[in-house]
Amino acid sequence: MIYFWIKRHYRKVFGAACGLAVVAGCGQGSWNNPYPAAARGQNILYSSFEERPKHLDPARAYSSAEYAFIGQIYEPLLQYRYLQRPYELAPLGAAVMPQVHYYDARGREVPSTTSATRIASGVYEIKIRPGMRYQPHPALARDTAGAYVYHRLDAAQIAAVQTLNDFPQTGTRAVTAQDYAYEMRRLAHPLIQSPILSVMVDNIVGMKEYAAELQAVAEAQRKRGEKVQIDLRAYTLKGVATPDEHTLRITLKGKYPQLLYWLAMPFFAPIPWEADVFYAQPGLNEKNINFDWWPLGSGPYMLSENNPNRQMILSRNPNFHGATYPSAGAPGDAEAGLLADAGKPLPFIDQAIYALEKESIPYWNKFLQGYYDTSGISSESFDQAVSMSGQGELGLTDKMQRQGIHLVTTVASSTSYMGFNMRDPVVGGDGERARKLRRAIAIAVDYEEFIAIFRNGRGISAHGAVPPGIFGYREGRAGVNPYVYDWMDGKAKRKPIEDARKLLIEAGYANGIDQSTGQPLTLYFDVTGEGPDDLARLAWFRKQFEKLDLQLVYRNTSYNRFQEKMRKGNAQIFMWGWNADYPDPENFFFLLYGPNGKVEHDGENAANYNNRQFDALFDQMKNMDNGPERQALIDRMNDVLRVDGPWLWGFHPQEFALSHSWYYNVKPNLMAHNTLQYKRIDAAARDRLRDAWNPPVIWPLGVAAMLLVIMVIPAAVVYRRRQRQAPRGVGDRRE
Repeated sequence: MIYFWIKRHYRKVFGAACGLAVVAGCGQGSWNNPYPAAARGQNILYSSFEERPKHLDPARAYSSAEYAFIGQIYEPLLQYRYLQRPYELAPLGAAVMPQVHYYDARGREVPSTTSATRIASGVYEIKIRPGMRYQPHPALARDTAGAYVYHRLDAAQIAAVQTLNDFPQTGTRAVTAQDYAYEMRRLAHPLIQSPILSVMVDNIVGMKEYAAELQAVAEAQRKRGEKVQIDLRAYTLKGVATPDEHTLRITLKGKYPQLLYWLAMPFFAPIPWEADVFYAQPGLNEKNINFDWWPLGSGPYMLSENNPNRQMILSRNPNFHGATYPSAGAPGDAEAGLLADAGKPLPFIDQAIYALEKESIPYWNKFLQGYYDTSGISSESFDQAVSMSGQGELGLTDKMQRQGIHLVTTVASSTSYMGFNMRDPVVGGDGERARKLRRAIAIAVDYEEFIAIFRNGRGISAHGAVPPGIFGYREGRAGVNPYVYDWMDGKAKRKPIEDARKLLIEAGYANGIDQSTGQPLTLYFDVTGEGPDDLARLAWFRKQFEKLDLQLVYRNTSYNRFQEKMRKGNAQIFMWGWNADYPDPENFFFLLYGPNGKVEHDGENAANYNNRQFDALFDQMKNMDNGPERQALIDRMNDVLRVDGPWLWGFHPQEFALSHSWYYNVKPNLMAHNTLQYKRIDAAARDRLRDAWNPPVIWPLGVAAMLLVIMVIPAAVVYRRRQRQAPRGVGDRRE
């Protein structure tokens, strides 16, 4: 009897548990899917960010983390062709490429081939693309009478909203030339403090005077105890004019061809004056309802959610004027499948969700599970992703290949270097003693080893200031630094350490001893960062200097303190780097241009290098068009720098990016910021592979069911035993 009861109830319990497992396993999606069921099959890109972008205002933003968002939202006048290499500019907000006219000091038009020294001004005539409209935004909402709905908010209305999305009405309007001119005025606003104002002051006619006028207005308002509010339209910027709604005219001082590159950056995107009026209302900024949180653009996407503690979402702009995928690219693009979508309307992706991920390991695991579409490769996960062949070629591991993951590599348009403070009495100056000391150190610090140890081989040694992909960079033997490397067997090989020791003897520091004082030579390396990786790198650098018996002392400070030391010229040796703003050698050589010295001019020349010959060559080269004559000047400039050695040229980083098989049109573009619109997702394939990679694990339910049965059996036995016993009444009690 008990046996049959247990058997009957056991089947019920176990069957219920297994039934639960089967029902859960047959449901759509994996059990560990972090996204809601409604997102299944949706045309959504999943990515992440590590920390909140500080600025989303195009007049202020100037970092890759910020451009990852605003590059999809704003439409500057120009853009870079997505597939074309070398990088090529094309119209974006402009209908066609700008027409440039040059004039001499007497106002006579001269050919573009005229020497820059004879050009007094350059006028850029830009036709604005018709049909562009802004994304829906409350700043542009109007009532039936045409009045702006939210430009005069009272205290009660402001108290009722917590985010931009709380405003029920939105509006839009066409983009005009005046909007581009308005944004250029914003670069001079004293409260915005645009990072490129100094560049524009040097080049745009009247920008210096305009900035000074706005500064005076702001100071006058402060003295009266008023909040600084400036209507930029009330003040004239001489070098920027709008003859009509579709024509923008910019007048420059002399010749500055690099302006075209600046026109492809968000600094030159259209901004409606209505947005400034809306955001300036008291009480909104305190609720983060401002340009730094809620951009307003005409591009393919708009920021629909800004919750930096959880996620940021870009959604398709319903007012986007439209674009098409390129029908031409660089050699090999067609074979790589990058032209399969030629001529199709953009953007492909409806929404991009960026989740906050502060740690690399959780992100990496989610990528492998298919919950992120792309990933970089951290040092911790490098061996899981990348393998090296016997010939030294890097490729994906078998596991990555089985998952259909793709690897794309590119050398970044950036440089990382160790700099010497040329104002320092020991390592600086143009004397032969200091020059030989710097050269000896340059030979001893083995950057090939550094790349192998600390970057998993992701980088190439630098031989000058200009990185690959930028005009002026020389491949092969022509690009080798002959003072640090020898050309052997078809490649550059670092000179032997014996050569460095000979240079040290000639400099008067044999065996690391200063022959003039008899004391060991101690050098100081100013750094920031105290993490395990930082300490390992610092120990490695000390080892490099020990090859020459030189003592290297670290001076570790906060980044703010480090910057202060650099401004005052108190650092001796330091590490620094630079990412290209635009693909032109001027953007790298200016880091060593004398008038850009950090101490004297608060510029980007952190080494405070000052060489008249180099500066004269720079002045000749900077405004020239690319061609053999400019290349010859660049070669001469590199020769001067290699002789003086104000930097250990360091390395150019190599970037590795992984993507899943359902993610299409992946080609690194280090200059373009608006690349999201070109990417395409196969959501059905993603869902199918996610399910395959994340099957439900149901055996724990079976174990739980068995444990439940084991616990039930004793209780069932006891219960049945009591049921069999005859009940005893109260009257049966014996005395």
